[in-house]
Amino acid sequence: MVPHLITALTGPINELEQRILESMPAIERWFRLEWMEHTPPFYTAVDLRNAGFKLAPVDTDLFPEGFNHLTPQMLPLAVQAAMAAIEKICPEAKNLLLLPGARCDNSFYRMHLQRLVQIFTQAGLNVRLGSFDPALTEPRPVPLPDGSELLIEPLVRKRTRLGLKDFDPCTILLNDDLRGGVPRSLQNLHEQYLLPPLHAGWALRRKSTHFQSYEEVAKKFAKLLGMDPWLINPMAVRCAAVDAADEAAVDGVRTQAEALLAKVRRKFKEYGINEKPFVVIKTDARRSGAGVLTVRDAREIDAARLQRMLGVAEAPAAVDLLVQEGVPTYERINEAVAEPVVCMIDRYVIGGYYRVHAGRGVDENLDIPGSTYVPLAFAESHLLPLRSAKPGASAPNRFYMYGVIGRLAMLAAAYELEATDPEAENYD
Repeated sequence: MVPHLITALTGPINELEQRILESMPAIERWFRLEWMEHTPPFYTAVDLRNAGFKLAPVDTDLFPEGFNHLTPQMLPLAVQAAMAAIEKICPEAKNLLLLPGARCDNSFYRMHLQRLVQIFTQAGLNVRLGSFDPALTEPRPVPLPDGSELLIEPLVRKRTRLGLKDFDPCTILLNDDLRGGVPRSLQNLHEQYLLPPLHAGWALRRKSTHFQSYEEVAKKFAKLLGMDPWLINPMAVRCAAVDAADEAAVDGVRTQAEALLAKVRRKFKEYGINEKPFVVIKTDARRSGAGVLTVRDAREIDAARLQRMLGVAEAPAAVDLLVQEGVPTYERINEAVAEPVVCMIDRYVIGGYYRVHAGRGVDENLDIPGSTYVPLAFAESHLLPLRSAKPGASAPNRFYMYGVIGRLAMLAAAYELEATDPEAENYD
């Protein structure tokens, strides 16, 4: 099933799909050469938006959730990718310690953890789950909707190693994005593989850095295909240290938003797109409680709206913000707005699903409570692309195109992690 694309402006995306399919050998060779120079994140999920005239990533998650939405047909891909990833990092790996995030009270998240355990167990690892919660002193069974259960155990730190009672892992897999900071138990673990690295967590990571890296990747890829990088790149600008109580700082955000809107208007005029552009404003670091502010006119930006976006009555003294070109989504599943999510392990696409929300508009954030998830959209994703199929009509072709853009975002994350690695040697 290919979700219906409700827009008359399908030309550019159908042309992009055709060009990507025709260029498949060159694209795969290009990725192969890039991965010879750069290390992919261990696992990744990328949210995409298909506007009909533009296809771009809007979020790249290095501690992904939602693997429970993958179809059974996708699991062999996931297991093979996990085998390749582990073999590359630690061929003799035997024990894997999985550290979940704080959402273990959520049944969907528990099913995601169950899926991770299933994938890495079939990849040849003994997998057990540990908890950062200092109140957990005994193993705790966690029930699952299918009647089975997971066992979450208290962590045991011994000098420079982290494990569980009678379980000494060589590899630790984080599924917590560390937005609240790095726990002491994870610091100075020099004898074990910690995946992803600590600087991939939101205690240190910044969206602006990622999208700068993505812009670089998009330009390289666009040059390869002889196309305009704007068709796959959401333009963005960072606003540093914004105090919502300071009118001058708020005015600076307005100025940046208006400048970005002007750039998008020029692109719309170039491509004959008869729509009103918008920008989204979000925090540069991922913050609990913070939302996304959608703006079509820079004059809409004021202190009160910024504070509501931040999820606080009074904004902190200074917050770094990202003003980004808004990419609408014109895909529909049962008349509800939908956006694709591409899931990857190592450098391989293992599947994907659609995030759907009946109560949201084409220009709004869908990653909120009330969203549903539809894996059937990619039920045929294990089939090979059909280069002879009509653009926009083939599920494998649509998925391949989404997989290419997802891998570009993953490659950008690889660039980003290399540039921000605190332990990297500086040769300048």
